[in-house]
Amino acid sequence: MRRLLELIAADAPAEDFGAVVAQARVNGAGAADLSELEQATGTALRVRRVLRQHRRRETELAALFDTASDLAALRDLDAVLQSIVRRARMLLGTDTAYLTLRDDDAGDTYMRVTDGSVSPLFQNLRLSYGDGLGGLVALTARPYASPDYRTDERFRHTGRIDEGVLDEGLVGILGVPLLLGARGGPPATGPAGEGGGNGGNVIGVLFAADRTPRPFSPDEVALLCSLAAHAAIAIDTARAITDLAEAGAVIREHAAAMQRAEEAHDRLTDLVLRGGDLSEVAAAVAGLLDGALTIHDPDGRRLAAVGRGGAAFDGHPPEPAALVRHAADSHAAARAVFRDGRWTCAVLAGQELLGSLVLYGRDRLDDPDRRLFERAGVVTALLLLLSRSVAETENRVRGELVADLLSAAGRDPAGLVVRGRRLGVDLDRPCLVLVAETVADVRDRLPGAAVQYLFGADGISAEQSGTVVLLVPDGGVLPGDAARAAVAQLGHLVGAPVTVAASGPATGPVALAAAHTEALRCLRALQALGRVGDGASAVELGFLGVLLGNGRDVDSFVTATLGPLLDYDARRGTELVRTLGAYFACGGTLTRTKDELHLHVNTVVQRLDRIQALLGAGWNDPDRALELQLALRLHLLSGHEPGTV
Repeated sequence: MRRLLELIAADAPAEDFGAVVAQARVNGAGAADLSELEQATGTALRVRRVLRQHRRRETELAALFDTASDLAALRDLDAVLQSIVRRARMLLGTDTAYLTLRDDDAGDTYMRVTDGSVSPLFQNLRLSYGDGLGGLVALTARPYASPDYRTDERFRHTGRIDEGVLDEGLVGILGVPLLLGARGGPPATGPAGEGGGNGGNVIGVLFAADRTPRPFSPDEVALLCSLAAHAAIAIDTARAITDLAEAGAVIREHAAAMQRAEEAHDRLTDLVLRGGDLSEVAAAVAGLLDGALTIHDPDGRRLAAVGRGGAAFDGHPPEPAALVRHAADSHAAARAVFRDGRWTCAVLAGQELLGSLVLYGRDRLDDPDRRLFERAGVVTALLLLLSRSVAETENRVRGELVADLLSAAGRDPAGLVVRGRRLGVDLDRPCLVLVAETVADVRDRLPGAAVQYLFGADGISAEQSGTVVLLVPDGGVLPGDAARAAVAQLGHLVGAPVTVAASGPATGPVALAAAHTEALRCLRALQALGRVGDGASAVELGFLGVLLGNGRDVDSFVTATLGPLLDYDARRGTELVRTLGAYFACGGTLTRTKDELHLHVNTVVQRLDRIQALLGAGWNDPDRALELQLALRLHLLSGHEPGTV
């Protein structure tokens, strides 16, 4: 009996217990003693089995406690899952263990962690719900044990899964579900290792597998279910930590956005209060949004620009038409829009479009930055309105100066110059004088349109007897070109045809007043000619310009009208000018003209063809013929013989 106790304490093999009875028989023990010893040996073997079960349970509980400890100190989900899979393999004594997780986007499960696997094909398997043993576990949320996977017909075999299992060499496989929200403990198991399930959401499957046929006991199924529960908790905890981290990031991002918005509000408010200009607004917004920024008027002309790296600064600025179109899109959408790689925000005062902000170098604007950009549009609108109000006030004061200049320039020229300097107007520099008029229905809009037209430029305007007079510094632009540019812009602003006449450049009050008189006569001539909505200077009106202009520049008129003929006669020694004069003097009759010139009629015809080639096909039209005859008379009156320069 003492020997049996020693064997129990040493956890000796079962055959060592049988050797005790055999030795007693050899030693001649009696039948009664042998019977008693055999009963004691059976009891010792049962005690040994119970102790072994207890030790196994202790080992399993220790593994579960270690797993729980790993979960409590969860830092790396992959490391925890690897530890669980390794313990499953160790406790069940299988060749391999592995874990698959659900992929909601793909609608299947994929291999996440393996231990003891040697096949790359097996390690990259994906199982659809219901396919293979694992797919069946994921679909039914119940554990399944297969002593021999190859011959088991309880689940659907597929070529790819069977190929991976065969490549790994697996035969006996046990799979249990990873459940979240399950009721109670591990699923109950039936006689064949199949569980009845206990509800919950299946997020994956934990497997233990041998490369030889193997039945799995209910205790082994329960143990693997416990480990699967720990794995599910680890995954759920990791997801919760991830969600918390993402929530924390969102909160921090929102706090940063609020701080930036507060900073932006303070900076932009300060700009308005201290009378900042558009360049300062552009610099502040470009700095806050980390991009390049330009500010444009309603016609796409740039008013301010700050920053580097955008298309506006690399020599290829956007076309004004594109800027106008994008501003209209922003106006219609009532928020900033992304077009052609740029953000555009309409600058509005009510429904009036004052201009646009254009941001470069930012492919994406989150909501806080987008709201900041749109708020900058409101601040820009406020500054533009303030600037316009100041400009209108200044223009009214300057308008009084213009009215005195045009009505009594000779009374006190020096005093007018001094008044102008006090108002920031230099009357001693060359200026073009433009006179504009529109139809009666919208005449009251023209003065405001003139202020907008001159906004940002160094010019002044004033109402004068139903017209608007604009003094524009001479920039080398021809008066006629300046008039036509004003026609286009003022007509757009007024919404009706505007007629503009220009004169100058002129310097000093007296000369400016005279230029105004000439421009006003030119305006009336345009209207008399039916050229409403057009622009021109007196010089461009031909002989009417000679009659209307203050300079009476006869030589220029003659040269402009007869120049090609005069040059041809001078070079070739011909008499085209004399021939043309005779032709008009004879009423356009060829026979009388050839008699007057003592030439053959064919020679006269040839000369007239040459005249047409030099002057153009319409030279004999009534209006053009009148100009030619006037130029011929002025040429003769100037002392030149016919046919000479």
